[in-house]
Amino acid sequence: MVWLNSKRIRFVVFGIVAVMVFGGQSAIADFVICDPMPVDEAINRPGTWDVQGCSFLHNGLKLYFSSKLPGNIQDSSKREIWVAERESQDGPWDEAVNLGANINGPGGRKEYPTISPDDLQLYFWGHGGWQSTRSSTDEPWGPATPYTGIYPDDFSPDGLTKYTCAELEGGYGGYDIWVTKRATTDDDWGEPVNLGPNVNSSADQFGPSISNDGRALFFYTGSHRIWMTVRSTTEDEWGPAIQLGPAVNGYGWVIEPEISPDGSTLYFDSGPREGFSERFWQVSITPVVDFNGDGIVDSADMCVMVDHWGEDYTLCDIGPMPWGDGIVDVQDLIVLAEHLFEDDRLVAHWGLDETEGDIAYDSTNEYDGTLHGEPVWQPDGGIVAGALQLDGVDDYVSTMFVLNPADVPFSVTTWIKGGAPGQVIVSQADTVVDTPVGPIITPGSAWLGTTSSEGGLMTGLGGTHFGPLLSESVITDGQWHHIALVYARTTMKRHLYVDGAEVAADSSYAVGESCDTGLYIGAGGDLNASTFFSGLIDDVRLYNATLSAEEIADLAQ
Repeated sequence: MVWLNSKRIRFVVFGIVAVMVFGGQSAIADFVICDPMPVDEAINRPGTWDVQGCSFLHNGLKLYFSSKLPGNIQDSSKREIWVAERESQDGPWDEAVNLGANINGPGGRKEYPTISPDDLQLYFWGHGGWQSTRSSTDEPWGPATPYTGIYPDDFSPDGLTKYTCAELEGGYGGYDIWVTKRATTDDDWGEPVNLGPNVNSSADQFGPSISNDGRALFFYTGSHRIWMTVRSTTEDEWGPAIQLGPAVNGYGWVIEPEISPDGSTLYFDSGPREGFSERFWQVSITPVVDFNGDGIVDSADMCVMVDHWGEDYTLCDIGPMPWGDGIVDVQDLIVLAEHLFEDDRLVAHWGLDETEGDIAYDSTNEYDGTLHGEPVWQPDGGIVAGALQLDGVDDYVSTMFVLNPADVPFSVTTWIKGGAPGQVIVSQADTVVDTPVGPIITPGSAWLGTTSSEGGLMTGLGGTHFGPLLSESVITDGQWHHIALVYARTTMKRHLYVDGAEVAADSSYAVGESCDTGLYIGAGGDLNASTFFSGLIDDVRLYNATLSAEEIADLAQ
């Protein structure tokens, strides 16, 4: 078996081209699995835990799951079935709704829901298998009754195929994954067929989740690890199963995978990890489209695809995303076109283009920021679309941890208008550790700020040991300015840019302090009153690379 890499970097899935071939066709493209994020608070509500199993409606707009949320029909120690909805497949989840007494009445926990494609049949576990039906999606769920057939863990979108884990005669030992089909939704189900030795083994296999295109299957084993298998078409045999990497399987127990309808996100249950107590997590699945590995998706990558047009060439077989279909064709071109001119070095991008709400969305990954105070969205007031107006009193944006400036080269850029001397534009939050003798505070550095005397651009990165880097270029004159900090780790030097021109650089070396906290946009790391920024901030970008002077100049255009 081989592992899938787990970090947000370009990689070739070592061994897949060699092992995942069936009938002469490569069955999978190269892709990355991003670091995990807890699913949002509509499901992982603060103060609750123990989500067990989920099931998507195939349009991606509903998610059924079990949890111990406030509002249980029974007491808070019992898991019950809930549903969350959203307006689009990439939108936030609305507050979850309990399915009511017909589903969650007395009798112990209710968990592991499976929803039919038409949203009219619900299956779940609670001291055995149960089912409930309704005549339309506007009706409440009917009384639950015992389910006597082979329990469905997942359905194909047309409702004609179901996947299940079961201990049946003719398997490979213990629980295996089986598939059952029918000709129409009015017909009886046929006999279950074992998925074979590429998927099943003498160990137990549980919780199958099939992708909407029927070409990728996720499941977990008795060792509480998630695996996947793929095939080129729905008529092919399944390829050898692959255990997903540490981003998914790196913490304690991991169970119950569920792939989103668009194939871009994998949901799963897990024990506590990375300081969070939530038990429901998600990772993004993204095809590798930077074929030549230069960090930018451009015409050079298009030429690589054209050179292999019509071939079974795994590197360019990215469509339908993200696992490909065994041939480089127009499906792959469509996926590549969606990513053209993206910069793979861009790890976070807060466009600050929202019109309302208290979330500043990251369009590159999932480092969404939270607004504090009462900053005002200015949809028509930015250089790049909208901007965020901060009052210099208590307005700022906080994010979760993105990167450690002591570990990687990085560049941070933004547009600003206004401000005053001594204010901070982007900083890393202070680290506070409680000890028996009191809290120990490690100050977070001001990545971008203004000098206290004239309002020139400065950076406090590495300033604890090496002093700040200051410039005489005033940026608080009420005009729009593009500003940037570039930290070149190979030379250990800081570079400051204003409006595309370098205005300061270290003559000797400087090293960024190690820090594992999140960022503040519009305030210093200690949230001191004097550091709050007063003015407009637009289009904040963070790269895990040293941008060149030419690239900074291009961004300032």
